Amino acid sequence: MKKMDVMLITGGAGFIGTNFIYHELSRHPGMRIVCFDKLTYAGNLGNLKQALQNPYFSFVRGDIADPDAVERLFARVRPDIVVNFAAESHVDRSIEDPGLFLRTNILGTQVLMDACRRFGVRRFHQVSTDEVYGDLPLSMPELRFTEKTPLRASSPYSASKASADLLVGAYVRTYGLNATISRCSNNYGPYQFPEKLIPLLIQNASADKPLPIYGTGCNVRDWIYVADHCQAVDLVVFNGRPGGVYNIGGDCELKNIDIARRICSALNKPDSLITFVPDRPGHDLRYAMDGSLIREELGFKPRTDFEAGLCRTIAWYRDNPGWLDRISSGEYKSGEGCL
Repeated sequence: MKKMDVMLITGGAGFIGTNFIYHELSRHPGMRIVCFDKLTYAGNLGNLKQALQNPYFSFVRGDIADPDAVERLFARVRPDIVVNFAAESHVDRSIEDPGLFLRTNILGTQVLMDACRRFGVRRFHQVSTDEVYGDLPLSMPELRFTEKTPLRASSPYSASKASADLLVGAYVRTYGLNATISRCSNNYGPYQFPEKLIPLLIQNASADKPLPIYGTGCNVRDWIYVADHCQAVDLVVFNGRPGGVYNIGGDCELKNIDIARRICSALNKPDSLITFVPDRPGHDLRYAMDGSLIREELGFKPRTDFEAGLCRTIAWYRDNPGWLDRISSGEYKSGEGCL
């Protein structure tokens, strides 16, 4: 696929979007990159301090579900490729307010794809999640999600992402939109908002506070270091089949309780900090991705083992206390200031 001149990355001030922006600036130094982000509670302009010093990078604040704002953006920057990271993504919040997730994750995707059609965008890429598949039984460890696994969402969040995936597929078939989808397992690494499991546990353990674990802690997730995910998305964007769907996994299944224990061990904290809390409604039991398709077609294989990735992640949070302080105080919401 021809190298794109302008890449629009939505949701780029969030965790994975931020890491992807830095990956693309390094991987494609001559390409212009534009970040479009609403800067909701999980968006942090401070994440992009270094990127903003790059002449090939620019930031625009806006909402993907606002057709007028998206129209103005596309008319101004004329993107060749659009990568959609923008999403409400926290399951607990989706249980409290499903409507917000439907607006951003479904209608926002539709608005972006309509703009892609009008402006002749060459590739639209939808960043999705393994949660669209529902869950797998703990008693059958040989089972994994493949790209042909039926969508069976459990939460309003995953239902909104599954709906968006179906909509992308419909635009490919009905309108001939050149689009791809990637569905990834749980990410961890720098810049992750501290409400998520690993940064929450790191932050609490560092402060000798309780480490909250749902239920019995036996729920299993497949973990991938965020830099590996970014590499996989880049491969799909530039080399994936038009209309292709690709699972991205870390080949690293761990119980939530084992994550907590490893973090305690890494920080020399006692396991007694682990505290079990009432389980969330509809809590998925196990996620596991079969990544054979992306390995066979695009040559992707995760490179970072969990121990190394966790050490890097802990070191990043340790070395950037100001980042956590700005989130704790709410100062980051001003859209000003950086690490």
